[in-house]
Amino acid sequence: MIVKPDADRLAETARAAACEGKLPPVDKWNPPFCGDIDMRIARDGTWFYMGTPIGRAPLVRLFSTILKREDGRYFLVTPVEKVGITVEDAPFIAVDFERAGEGAAQILTFVTNVGDRVAAGADHPIRVLRDAATGEPAPYVHVRGGLEARIDRKSFYRLVEIGTVEPQDGQDWFGLRSGGAFFPVIPAAELP
Repeated sequence: MIVKPDADRLAETARAAACEGKLPPVDKWNPPFCGDIDMRIARDGTWFYMGTPIGRAPLVRLFSTILKREDGRYFLVTPVEKVGITVEDAPFIAVDFERAGEGAAQILTFVTNVGDRVAAGADHPIRVLRDAATGEPAPYVHVRGGLEARIDRKSFYRLVEIGTVEPQDGQDWFGLRSGGAFFPVIPAAELP
């Protein structure tokens, strides 16, 4: 029996499935699709339910732990149901980062608007898209399971200050180094 999606029931089931200090194993859950729910994550990271911002940070955090991406779509999943939601850009915002080490040993650890901490590296790459018309960068860091955080503007400006130029595929690139990996941002020839 497929039931109508309901945010309160999702929250209750998610609380019951939550593991002390660990994320629920959403990658192992494959419940039936129950339809879409009127929930949206705006480009600025604000979560909305039925057009109203969700003002309770612990509830947003709870929903963020049961978020899953499949075939380019976003879902909230529990062991017993899966509902589709709308995500305007990335589901999370990287609101800050910490830098440890120098050079090849440097590690950049990002903090998201929902409390995730992720150290950029081979398993958590940084990527930068550029708007074709304006050239404006849109930086992202992989958080988990195909979910990304868009790096906020103030953090990106700080990252640019610590970037380096390194050769990649026969040309020099300006980019960021973390966790033993180099993440190209822009060809060095295009730097101002």
